[in-house]
Amino acid sequence: MILCLDVGNSHIFGGVFEGDDLKLTFRKTSKQGASSDEYGLFFRSILRENGFDPEQVSHIALCSVVPEVVYSISNGCQKYLARSPFVLKAGTRTGLKIRYRNPLEVGADRIANAIAGTQMYPGEDLLILDLGTATTVDVISAGRDYLGGVIIPGLRMSMQALDQGTARLSSVEIQRVESTLGRSTADSIQSGLYHGHLGALKEIMSGLCQDAFEGERPRVLATGGFSGLFSGTGLYDEVIPDLVLRGLLTALRMNLD
Repeated sequence: MILCLDVGNSHIFGGVFEGDDLKLTFRKTSKQGASSDEYGLFFRSILRENGFDPEQVSHIALCSVVPEVVYSISNGCQKYLARSPFVLKAGTRTGLKIRYRNPLEVGADRIANAIAGTQMYPGEDLLILDLGTATTVDVISAGRDYLGGVIIPGLRMSMQALDQGTARLSSVEIQRVESTLGRSTADSIQSGLYHGHLGALKEIMSGLCQDAFEGERPRVLATGGFSGLFSGTGLYDEVIPDLVLRGLLTALRMNLD
């Protein structure tokens, strides 16, 4: 049994694999300053509450965009699950050729997504959209070259900017909006968030196709908490909610060989 953990700016997204089968997913708010005991006890309890024996965890794989919490999580795993996590980072085997000017700058979650995408669709050019706290678009060639991508503020971050940066615009529920025309302040914000993000992504993807693939559209995969909002828009070909977890599983296996 393998535990995979994606530590993001807002949440820890976790999954339990038995072989290639993902048996459980869970989320926990990620916060700096949490102790190793808090993390370790949570992982142990979430396994037990869902019918899994914590003693059966054979390996743990971890990627994080919040370096400050890696130490606490690693210690918690060691103390409560008796396993030191494999941490996906620069220098580990990925099966990718990282073409960033400075490969150390690429977020581990973006690498995990790319690993999973190339495993699921070998020999294909890919764009991978990850719609979370930040929205990222990553470009991977058919030859497993990670070429780079684009980062923009995510939907919730954009909403918080309006809330905190203005006197009279408050938070709204982030949801799909069919009509662009807002007839109230809340409607107008919702429309701006949804259609603004959709329009930005369409323009970004068009530019990336020109820059990387000579104008040809590659296979487009989507993941992240907000990816489902844009289903049916033609933005992507497939939503794969557990993409990062599957990338972590593959990376772990590569580095165990």
